[in-house]
Amino acid sequence: MLERVACINDFRELARRRLPRMVFDYIDGAVGDETTARRNRQALDQVLLQQEVLVDVSRRSVASELFGQAVAMPVVIGPTGLNGAYWRNGDLCLARAAQSRNIPFVMSTAATVGLSTLVEAAGPMRWFQLYMLKDRVLNECLLERLVAEGFSVLELTVDTAVAGRRNRDIRNGFTLPFRWTLPNLWDTARHPQWALAMLQQGAPSLKLFAESIGTLPQGKTISEVMAQQISSSFTWHDLEWLRARWPGKLVLKGIATAVQTRQAISMGIDGVVVSNHGGRQQEGSRASIESLPEVVDAAGGQCTVLIDSGFRNGADIAKALALGADGVQLGRATLYALSAAGEVGVCRALDILSAELDQAMALSGAVSIAQLRGRATSFPVSESVI
Repeated sequence: MLERVACINDFRELARRRLPRMVFDYIDGAVGDETTARRNRQALDQVLLQQEVLVDVSRRSVASELFGQAVAMPVVIGPTGLNGAYWRNGDLCLARAAQSRNIPFVMSTAATVGLSTLVEAAGPMRWFQLYMLKDRVLNECLLERLVAEGFSVLELTVDTAVAGRRNRDIRNGFTLPFRWTLPNLWDTARHPQWALAMLQQGAPSLKLFAESIGTLPQGKTISEVMAQQISSSFTWHDLEWLRARWPGKLVLKGIATAVQTRQAISMGIDGVVVSNHGGRQQEGSRASIESLPEVVDAAGGQCTVLIDSGFRNGADIAKALALGADGVQLGRATLYALSAAGEVGVCRALDILSAELDQAMALSGAVSIAQLRGRATSFPVSESVI
């Protein structure tokens, strides 16, 4: 089956067929009417790669470096929650695939496996995504565990002071533990492969949250579950508390402006992720790729600049690198592959993206990631297509 998968959109279609609607919609959906998610995609389409000819590109490499670590390509499997709801031991599948392809995997606070279990599959590049909990003592205990387990990069998500209102999840009543209704039960019965896998592993739960807070959080939707635990009062001033307690690289995920970037650098932050959470938080915001140039300019090489939201192929990745990003974090792209075929699907997706990135780089006349810089032009997204 996978031999006939040509691109990430093929994985999306396979995932749609395999998953019950409530689960697929959680991956695929976004906030409100999903205009921000659409803008992410349309803005990437507006970025044009430079085509170069009659250049020797016979010897080229997509290898790069992130935070002093050599990577096979400047791509990261970004933090995503509830991965065990898509495939049995989904977090472990993503971590093992990342290790096999020599790229980082970012464990999410909303993981469905425990910390020690994940460490066994994570390999040497151990990155962690942190939601700042309301109880600082719980956060401090978690940070101590991360240091002890050898995590070197911490990504603090800063764009979730309140949870986005995701209409698909509300309509489907999607949450963990699963809330069963007659429509959900009927839909699940129509997806026996997924249902059998869930029976074999047991219903997924927010195990890392449970380890951290001592109980399994519950609510009517996933957004409600997260809102119960995440602090909405954490500020730039409070960031000093975290910086003082984290000895590794500290990254802010959810940066969108030059002002925010300069403020982060002034506080000793090592990197930023230009992100609008894949369109899952604020309705009507700019696309991440639209924000990238001003963030890169403000960073001025003083911190690592990553980006996510809307990336579906190697040409997209090349565009971000050409506009100055040091790397691209993947979300839905690897989740579609995970949902379709587990670990082997994620490996296949990464291989496809690597091949597409290599092609885009070669046709732009670049033999290295560094040479891609400046080989793209962006145009404003037409408001008529949003």
